[in-house]
Amino acid sequence: VQLQASGGGLVQAGGSLRLSCAASGPPFTNYAMGWFRQAPGKEREFVAAISWSDSTRVADSVKGRFTISRDNAKNTVYLQMNSLKPEDAAVYYCAADGRPRTAGFGGAIAPKYEYWGQGTQVTVSS
Repeated sequence: VQLQASGGGLVQAGGSLRLSCAASGPPFTNYAMGWFRQAPGKEREFVAAISWSDSTRVADSVKGRFTISRDNAKNTVYLQMNSLKPEDAAVYYCAADGRPRTAGFGGAIAPKYEYWGQGTQVTVSS
């Protein structure tokens, strides 16, 4: 599967952005999807994930501000980001987990995701 992330940009603190990740290839419903981010000099960190059955997990640092969703008809996963803070600035990556459902929802575990998009930059000015 190929992933194309978009929607990043420059926003003032307190503002909102919606990231999109379009998938192409095998049926989108085969994949659990996740968003991760990496700021300069920091480790990649989990942001949010959504399973095949629309179960979601969200990092504590963004809970209540970020929402992940998917539109299977459009082969797209979204990350709605509200009340952005300067510490949210990072390159955001979408990822797809195509393991069998019997393997369980990978959620926050990055190695569970086999496919990664190219990333989209989010900059938050204070």
